[in-house]
Amino acid sequence: MSNSTSRQAVPSTVSKLKVLSNKQTDKSVDLTNGLVRLMYYESILQDTVKSEIVFADTGNSIDDKSVLEGLPLVGTEDVELEFKDNNDTTLKINLNVNKVTLVNEESTSSMVRLDLVSEEFLRNEGGSSRLNVRFDGKISDHIRRILTDFLKTEKTLDIEETSNNYNFIGNNRKPYYVLNWLSKASIPTVAGEKGKTGGFFFFETSEGFKFKSIDGLFRQKQKKSLIYNLTTDLPAGYDTKVLDFQGDNLIRSQEKLKIGAYGTRLVVFDPFNCFYEVIEQTANDSKDGTELAAKELPKLNDKFESDSKFTRTTYRLIDTGTLPSGTTQQQIDKSTEQNFELQKIMNQTIRRYNQLFTGMQTVTIPGDFSLHAGDTLFLDTPGLRPKKEDELNKEYGGLYIIADLCHYISPEETYTKLNLVRDSFGRKGNHTTNIPL
Repeated sequence: MSNSTSRQAVPSTVSKLKVLSNKQTDKSVDLTNGLVRLMYYESILQDTVKSEIVFADTGNSIDDKSVLEGLPLVGTEDVELEFKDNNDTTLKINLNVNKVTLVNEESTSSMVRLDLVSEEFLRNEGGSSRLNVRFDGKISDHIRRILTDFLKTEKTLDIEETSNNYNFIGNNRKPYYVLNWLSKASIPTVAGEKGKTGGFFFFETSEGFKFKSIDGLFRQKQKKSLIYNLTTDLPAGYDTKVLDFQGDNLIRSQEKLKIGAYGTRLVVFDPFNCFYEVIEQTANDSKDGTELAAKELPKLNDKFESDSKFTRTTYRLIDTGTLPSGTTQQQIDKSTEQNFELQKIMNQTIRRYNQLFTGMQTVTIPGDFSLHAGDTLFLDTPGLRPKKEDELNKEYGGLYIIADLCHYISPEETYTKLNLVRDSFGRKGNHTTNIPL
């Protein structure tokens, strides 16, 4: 379903768009007056927030020269951003120039595009940020240590605790590589159940860095309630009316089976004692230990049930006795223990990641800078039933996670576009804001 609208959101206020020179620390230029377009991005699937700025450079922006020549603008410059929506929510963030593109150039002016990223994204490439030490203990503690000690971040950290430990050596790897690698090896402490669920996301928003489990995201209180309908009025209990809506199932049935969204097999071998095990598990086997967004997982055609006990097989060696921690005697005592509990993590994580994008809705709303990637929203859409115009869609309505977010700002309008995802179907809970489901 798609419905484009001519209605425009009122433009927001861009109060600061300052670029600082790398050469002279006291030299800067304010681009707010020349702003043509600003797009700001957050996603649970990307390591850093990003922004794209297009501005008109008239040639007398600084010292009677263009911005490119006067600063000069070459890349890695500090950029201070501050903009406010029409609900008086202000978004402040400092980024760095990653790429400078001259869009077009004329005799009197030129259009320049700046691609901006977080400073940690650039610091990730530095030699001093490489992980060259051993890490022992809980994975969530490793995440904090990498961010503070290696990426040197001073931003707020929102780290969900993990229930499992994992010892490893950094091997001079880059921080972001290891942060995403550890996300796939983590089990939540509160949400979900060990042996039936797994999988975290590491991402950044304007509020700081976040490390959250899939089940933990679905356990959040809904931040806002959205509704898409064909009337002009906003019904009671909803916060925002959706201007544009498009429903989509990103993954084809064959691909869902191929990637093991609902059935997996794990074949493990322990070279320590020649132990061999084959573990088959379906999403229905583990559904009582996972936190679903809606009522139930998709029901597959009965004729494929026997073939779908497992549709993806993973082969792994058990790492018995690898990198035990403690004194010499303690390490000897732990020599028969697993470092990474494959049977309780590997295929559970594979299924949860691939179930997450079972249902996807793309919505556009008036600019709302209070929303962030990873937030939980309640979305309602109309059900197409004769003589029941006010009936809601009971299959696709309900709780969703913001997977991707884009704020679009121009002198004429401001929109926020959201990609909303979830793992299951069937409207569950209440659309009233901040009521736990």
